[in-house]
Amino acid sequence: MNTAKAKPAWRREAKMPSLPEVFSSIPIATNASIFRKMLAFSGPGLMVAVGYMDPGNWATDLAGGARFGYTLLSVILISNIMAILLQHLALKLGIVTGRDLAQACRDHFSKPVAMFLWVLCEIAIAACDLAEVIGSAIALNLLFGIPLVVGVILTACDVMIVLLLQSKGFRILECLVAGLIFMIGGCFAYELAVSHPSLPLIFQNLLPKPEIVMNPEMLYIAIGILGATVMPHNLYLHSSIVQTRAFERNDAGRKMAIKYATIDSTTALLFAFFINAAILIVSAAAFHGTPHENVADINDAHRLLSPVLGAPLASVAFAVALLASGQNSTLTGTLAGQIVMEGFLEIRLRPWMRRLITRLVAIVPAVIVAGMFGEKGVGDLLILSQVVLSLQLSFAVVPLVWFTSDRAKMGKFTNALWLKIICWTIAVIIGGLNLYLLYQTVYGWFV
Repeated sequence: MNTAKAKPAWRREAKMPSLPEVFSSIPIATNASIFRKMLAFSGPGLMVAVGYMDPGNWATDLAGGARFGYTLLSVILISNIMAILLQHLALKLGIVTGRDLAQACRDHFSKPVAMFLWVLCEIAIAACDLAEVIGSAIALNLLFGIPLVVGVILTACDVMIVLLLQSKGFRILECLVAGLIFMIGGCFAYELAVSHPSLPLIFQNLLPKPEIVMNPEMLYIAIGILGATVMPHNLYLHSSIVQTRAFERNDAGRKMAIKYATIDSTTALLFAFFINAAILIVSAAAFHGTPHENVADINDAHRLLSPVLGAPLASVAFAVALLASGQNSTLTGTLAGQIVMEGFLEIRLRPWMRRLITRLVAIVPAVIVAGMFGEKGVGDLLILSQVVLSLQLSFAVVPLVWFTSDRAKMGKFTNALWLKIICWTIAVIIGGLNLYLLYQTVYGWFV
């Protein structure tokens, strides 16, 4: 008789739930209608979708549309499909194991490895926060003429807004994020209407073309779009906030939660696809084939949209959407920072202190660069933040795919073989493309 004990799924047991102050705080009626269940589970997907339309994505989408027309729409679509699959794994990890990704890394890996992953994740969150600071500062400058340095400093004030909203309940936070997302969507619906894009070309370019790989310049921007789409902190965020729903913690309850959380996530990410595609389409319709094909800067795009399209409100709508995008990313970035620090270190800082630390890390370099180099320097810093995020991404994706493919951890909810193959392929593609993007960026600095 074999008396050997089975290897435990985790090195250590979970000590506390993720985001304990809002854990299981939103009730789910088991006998409710399908519509009411979908409504109850809606919210986390939109909060995650924010990361897929943050200011860091705008530069690559603008450049892709202006220089190559609608050709790179297929890249945005492929990136979004990858994101849908990875976010499904993140929500499944949280629902099944009761751990967010940070807690799972802490409970699986040795302490040195977990600390290494934590440091990388904090760098990524600081880089993401940097993009939000810069995006909001640029939007304030475009709308109200506020100098970039002053705008960067003003972004520190959103600490109090986040704290106020968190104290009112998690649903309030979700509603505000949803409202800002729909504001962004409305702005770009207007931009699409006044830019009169070519519908046949849009649908034709949803399928990838060989020239994307054959043209080095097009390939570089395509990799930039892929690298800037999936945000590492989103995987940590999603695995946590799905646990705010009070579903039954048994197999039937988990199966139901995975189903409706996946519907919520997929729907929200399709809306994010609309936003990113709209940025590229508007840029293609306005600038491609004109003397403005080299537009890749947010400031130039804002300045040229109204005169090129002949629509006075086009530039204003663009800046309003940028401001809403930056503020939305701030709200979700705050939560991601809290989840990562608590998950890896089991240290609970006061929310205002945690937020202030993260924001200062982003504000200090942004103020220095804005003061010394102006718009050009700030634009370069925005691109650098995306390179840093790209480099860190694989260190979140690989553990996520690994954990959700482990039967000891996931039981009957383990990834099916086809899903394992697809997700490991995505992990390899993301890692390879991001390393190539990093190489090209660094090589460009020294040539």
